[in-house]
Amino acid sequence: MNVETVVSEGGIEALVPYLALAPETLDRPDEDWTGWTADEAAKEACFILGLLATKTEFQQRIADSGTLAELIVLLKLHQSSPPPGSLHNPVKSAGVARRAADAITNLAHENVYVKNFVRQMGGISPLVALLESWDVKVQRAAAGALRTLAFKTEENKAEIVQNGALELLIRMLSSEEAGVRYEAVGVIGNLVHSSGHIKRQVLEAGALQPVIGLLSSPCNESQREAALLLGQFATADPDYKVKIVQRGAVPPLINMLTSNDTQLREMAAFALGRLAQNADNQAGILHSNGLKPLLELLESRNSSLQHNAAFALYGLADNEDNVCEIIKEGGYSRLINADLIVQASKDCVQKTIKRLEEKLHGRVLGQLLYQMRSPVPLIQQRIAASLARLAPPNSLKLIFLDHKGLDVLLDMLMQGQDDNYVPSEAASSLFELATKIRNTAPMDAAPDQPGKSVYLGEQYVNNPTLADVTFLVEGRKFYAHRIALLASSDAFRAMFNSGYKEKEARHIEIPNIGWSVFEAMMQYTYTGQVEVTEDIAQELLRAADQYLLEGLKGLCEEAISDSINVENLARIYSLSEAYSAPQLGIRCVLFALEDCEQLVANLGQPEYFALMERMVPQLRASLTDQLLASEEEAQMANGTLD
Repeated sequence: MNVETVVSEGGIEALVPYLALAPETLDRPDEDWTGWTADEAAKEACFILGLLATKTEFQQRIADSGTLAELIVLLKLHQSSPPPGSLHNPVKSAGVARRAADAITNLAHENVYVKNFVRQMGGISPLVALLESWDVKVQRAAAGALRTLAFKTEENKAEIVQNGALELLIRMLSSEEAGVRYEAVGVIGNLVHSSGHIKRQVLEAGALQPVIGLLSSPCNESQREAALLLGQFATADPDYKVKIVQRGAVPPLINMLTSNDTQLREMAAFALGRLAQNADNQAGILHSNGLKPLLELLESRNSSLQHNAAFALYGLADNEDNVCEIIKEGGYSRLINADLIVQASKDCVQKTIKRLEEKLHGRVLGQLLYQMRSPVPLIQQRIAASLARLAPPNSLKLIFLDHKGLDVLLDMLMQGQDDNYVPSEAASSLFELATKIRNTAPMDAAPDQPGKSVYLGEQYVNNPTLADVTFLVEGRKFYAHRIALLASSDAFRAMFNSGYKEKEARHIEIPNIGWSVFEAMMQYTYTGQVEVTEDIAQELLRAADQYLLEGLKGLCEEAISDSINVENLARIYSLSEAYSAPQLGIRCVLFALEDCEQLVANLGQPEYFALMERMVPQLRASLTDQLLASEEEAQMANGTLD
């Protein structure tokens, strides 16, 4: 017969009378103790009703049947169980009390009506009294019921405390029975949740040390509840954050971070996060080896684990003494690369990064620069990569030239060419560094542009009026004026002022430039501006290089840069090398750094490194020149330039 049939056929209502049987109604003369069958009947009825109450759809029917009132009567009748060896039968009495408490636990689960009814009918007082039972099973059952009744019900919390439960519960934390300890710490946890005044009462009653002791319990559930409770205690008063650490909570909490139990890790990170908001605790947590497991929790796919770990790391980053260790451990990289699930965790990580950034000066920066001399390449690389993103602009030359941070990053970029190594971290760090340097470098750090030429104006482009030279381009005449050409570039000045045959010629053939490209070049020569379209940009760059039109080269470099993609990168970089186009070259380098993973996937690892071998010298030279130019400008501004 299934449960639904039992209920529908009136099973609940049929069981209620067995809760109220008087002992004499079921006397068994052949037994030593009168009334044994009545207690047994009540115990079994409690057990069955408790099982039915695990289904929420039956809870209200059970409550309406009068069961609750009878359960509370049973608690009151059996609240003082006799000790072992007494003339009364303690086993039978304890069994009834335990089953009645268990039934109330199941009925009250997430049922506000039942929780309030138990309080109003005086059920809390006998449950508190049962905490002193000689039978540990009864203690555990009574604590379980109180735990459920206290959950998010302020009136019940207050009555439990008023009935003197705190001292008894704290005693139970040292029980030899794991189940008793677990239920006791659970009751205390529910009592203090969102109740600051009860939290203080619990602490004043001496709960702190027994709760810390539970962190080393062999029972994961007790450890978890204790960690949660310590996290709550840490918010009671600033002094308690320090007391919790002083009394030895940190090492077991850190050990819990590596547990296979997800909830245990979550609660340990929760507690450490609250403790880490105190300056005196931050260095201690880190030096107790708490940093690495907290960073590893960021990679969890559990949002609560991620957030608790992020909050703890936020606290640790507030201490200057921790910054160097966080960066040496690869903490910055893990923070920025963490795939965080909820926005609150993302915000917390951003605040942590901001804290690290704000501390990168003075003593902290000096310590990092010292550590960058480490013989361990990984430490050098982690520091250099972090500083590339975090360091203030006025420290970049100090870090990357004076202390060779640029060399570290470039070596990191090119390491492991024979392995399946994708230098994503080095590439992204160099890209961030190059972007930061370019954004802060003085304008004159870029290649010099020629001064303004004499421009005749657009109306004279290919105009025979006053023309004194004609170019033959693809068999067509293009009219020009020597004065405009002489003013535009050294190449034209050499053509017309030296011993070249073009000096006196009135018709000059242009064999290697197409009409549209030549026309665009002349447009620039006569006006100082031209629209460089994608279809002619590369040929126009070659022509501009041939005729030394630096301004036009710049326009071409800019236009070609906009068309760089994974497929054409290598070809365009070759173009920049062939026609001395450094700005185009550096744009290619930045693209190769920014899209490192995509390029490796597209080109293959050997081809990527071969391309980077060509690019690294230009990257080094460009960044060095810009850093030196920035320092020179700063010295000029401060009047300290020699």
